[in-house]
This record gives sequence, C-alpha cells and structure tokens, in this order.
Amino acid sequence: MLEVSIKKRIAELVTKLENQVKFTRNEREHLLDMFVKIGGKRSFAKLDRLKFREILHHTFHMTDDLLLDRVFRAFDYNSDGGITAKKWVVGLSIFLRGSLQERAAFTFRAYDLNSDGLISREEMFQLLKSSLIKILPNSRKHFGLQQPTDEDPDEGIRDLVDLVMKRLDMDHDGRVTYPDFQSAVQQDAMLLEILGPCFPEEQVAVAFLSTFQEIQLPNSICFIRPNNPAVTTKMG
Repeated sequence: MLEVSIKKRIAELVTKLENQVKFTRNEREHLLDMFVKIGGKRSFAKLDRLKFREILHHTFHMTDDLLLDRVFRAFDYNSDGGITAKKWVVGLSIFLRGSLQERAAFTFRAYDLNSDGLISREEMFQLLKSSLIKILPNSRKHFGLQQPTDEDPDEGIRDLVDLVMKRLDMDHDGRVTYPDFQSAVQQDAMLLEILGPCFPEEQVAVAFLSTFQEIQLPNSICFIRPNNPAVTTKMG
C-alpha cells in the first residue's frame, strides 16, 4: 500500500492536471501510481534517463538509441535532467493521445539535437543514419528515390537530407525552424516522423492503454500517424 502522504500528493496532482492532459481522472490516478511504483522507492523521485529509456524499450518497444535519448528530452521539456510525475503524465498525454500540433512540437524538440531551436542538415543526417534500417525504406518510397550503392552507403542518407530539407524548409532560408516544421506537418502528416520514430506503434499504444480497462477506458482512442493523419480505434 502506498503511504498516506504519497496518496495525498497523487490526489492533488490528479486534480491539478485535469485540464492539462487527455486522460480521465481514473487514468491520471493509474499513471501516477505507476510512476511511483516505477521509481521503486514509493516516492515522487524523478525518473532518470536510464530508467526512462528502459520504459520506452520494454513497454513501448522503441529501440533506436539516439531517439530514445531524444524522446527523453522531449518529455523533459525544461531540461532539468529528469522526468517528474507531472512530466510523466503530460508527456504520455501527447505521446499517446496528442493532436497533430502537439505531436509536431514534441517531435521538433526531439529532432533539435542541440536545442538551438533549429533542425540543421547535420542533425537530419545524424537522425536518419541512426534510424536508417527502419526509416530509409519508407522514406525512399515516399520520395521516389533509388537504392544507394554499396560503395557509398551514406549516399542515400545525403539524398534524403536534401529532399527532407526542401520539404521542411517552408520559407527557403536554408534552415528548419519550428514554424517551418509545424507548417510542413500540417500540409503532409507523413513528415511528422520523417527523421525517425518518436511515438509508439498504434498496437503497442493500444496494449498499454488496455491496462486501464478495469478503470473505465474511454470508448475510443485517437491516433495520429504519418501515413494516416487521424485514426480512431474503438476499444472493447
């Protein structure tokens, strides 16, 4: 059983987050209880990078090393080095039920490797190279590119960087700002995760959310994926 003081803090935060996230009261309680148990100390201690990576890997089946760190950065929106209980619930709300605009902001934070407010060509190259196996086939099909040669395996990545830059740099100033990225994603949702996956697959998210069924899951969940801007999945 959780200590009385912990239960009180959970109750307070459940109420505080009511208008900030897309979870019911019961779901917020469940997620906060989960947060406390994950910490292993029956407290509201922050989740560090290693613990959070383990959750992304084992619970949401995310495996790209660079993007695991970048998703941590997107959850840790004030860059204080840890995931608090509030960040946990707010982040999962976007991660699992965010609107296209919310997810665009989340993804931009993940892709902005040096946190300078821009996505540079070098950052694009690093991200695409890191997730080459998973991303390149889909990206090549989307852009109609040929397969790279064995002599220069980075050739395909450089080609993609050029084309992605053209798609994302909406004002043609040679850099990708958040307004550029947001505008591009609104025009083509396929671009949301063009530099690597930042969200779990739909079936994985459904499996995670199904753990809430005993505490009144909503009748449907709205997913926004690059190849299908809005998909509503019925539960139960």
